[in-house]
Amino acid sequence: MEPEPQETVRTSLPGAVRASIADSLVAVDAELARRYPGDPGTRQPVHTVYVPADLLTAGTVRDWGDQALAALDRHAPDAASFAAVLGLPDDLAGPVHTRVRAKLEREPVEDLRIDFEDGYGPRPDAEEDAAAARAASLVAAASAAGTAPPYAGIRMKCMEAAVRDRGIRTLDIFLTGLMAAGGLPDGLVLTLPKVTYAEQVTAMARLCEEFEKAHGLAPGRIGFEIQIETTQAILGPDGRATVARMIDAAEGRATGLHYGTFDYSAACGVGAAHQSMDHPAADHAKAVMQVAAAGTGVRLSDGSTNVLPVGPTERVHDAWRLHHRLVRRSLARAYYQGWDMHPGHLPTRYAAVYAFYREGLEAAAERLAAYAARTAGGTGIADEPATAKALSGHLVRGLDCGALDGAEVERLTGLGRAELDALAGRAPAAS
Repeated sequence: MEPEPQETVRTSLPGAVRASIADSLVAVDAELARRYPGDPGTRQPVHTVYVPADLLTAGTVRDWGDQALAALDRHAPDAASFAAVLGLPDDLAGPVHTRVRAKLEREPVEDLRIDFEDGYGPRPDAEEDAAAARAASLVAAASAAGTAPPYAGIRMKCMEAAVRDRGIRTLDIFLTGLMAAGGLPDGLVLTLPKVTYAEQVTAMARLCEEFEKAHGLAPGRIGFEIQIETTQAILGPDGRATVARMIDAAEGRATGLHYGTFDYSAACGVGAAHQSMDHPAADHAKAVMQVAAAGTGVRLSDGSTNVLPVGPTERVHDAWRLHHRLVRRSLARAYYQGWDMHPGHLPTRYAAVYAFYREGLEAAAERLAAYAARTAGGTGIADEPATAKALSGHLVRGLDCGALDGAEVERLTGLGRAELDALAGRAPAAS
C-alpha cells in the first residue's frame, strides 16, 4: 500500500515575531502565575466548628461527637428513621447512616475554630490572655497526642480600632504558646473577621510576616482566612469588588473566604426572621466571593444556620431537615465547606455531604474512566480536561471526608489515589 503523501506545511511569520510576542507577555505570564496558582492541592474540611474560647476543653472534640451520636440514638436510632427524616432514597439510607456513625466515632470534627470574637465577647485583658495561652496549650497537646482534628486554630478579634490591639495580642499569645510547645502544627488555621478594607488584610499579612521573622520560620508559613461579613467587603465605595483586592492584599497568605451569614445579612438590612444562607443577599455575596477566588487557590466556606436541633424530637427533625437542605444547597453551588454551631448539626452535615458524594459516584467514575482511556465509552459524553479535573476533584473530596472508600473508587474508575490526585491537580495524598 502506497503511503499517503505528506502535506506541505508553510508558515509566513518568522521566529522573531513569536519571540517578540513572548517577550511582550512576560509580565502577564508572571502575573497570571502569581495571582492564579490554582488549587493548593490539600484537603479541604467539610465544615468549621466554632467553640467559644472559654468553653474549650481537652475533650471538646470528643464531646461533640458523643453528643451527636446521642442525638442520633434518641431522635433517629436506625438507618430507616434517619433516612425518613431527611428524605434519603432507600439505596443511600444504609450506607449514609453507617458512615455518619463511623465518622462521629472516628473524626467528629474536621476543623475546629476557637473563638475569641463574637462567641467570646469582650473580657478583661488578663482573662483573655489566660484563655489564649490555654488554647495554645490544648491545641499543642492534642497535636502531639494525635487527637487533634485535621485543622484547628483561632478566630481573633478584628482589625477595627476598638479591638485591634486586643486581637493582635491574643494572636501573639496563641502563636507564641504553640512555638513554645514545639512549633506550629501542620493544620493551623487563623481567621480574621469583619474585614472591610484591603488594608486590614495587609496589616494581618504583616503581623504574620513579623512573627515568622521573630521565630525564624519560613516566609509564608502562616496563612489566614478572611471572613466576609460586611457589605464593604463585597462592594467598595469605588464600586469595585473589594474581596478581590483583599485576596491580593494578603500577599499569598489567604487560605479561605468564609461567609458570615448573620453579620452580612444584618448589614444589608435583612430582618432577623429572614437571615439565612439561602437569602438572595447571601447568594449575591457568595457569587462575588466565588468569582473573586476562582483560580487563586483560596477556598470558600458558606456560613451557618442558627436553628439548633434541640428539644423534642419533632423540633429536632425540623432543624435537621433545614440544615440538611442548606448544606445540600451549598454543595450544589460548589461551596464545599460551612460552619456548624452545635453538636446536633454534625449528623446532618455528614449525611448531606456523604449522600452528595455517593449519589454522584457511579456517573463520575464512569465518565472519568472513559476519559482516562481517552474514549467516551458508553457514557455518550466526551469530556474535556477541565471536566475530568472536576470529576476527579469530586471523588477526591469524597475520599477525604470518608464518604467514599479508595477500593470502591479504584474498582469503578481503574484509577488509584495518586492518579486521581494528578487529574484533580492536587499533590499526592500523604500515606
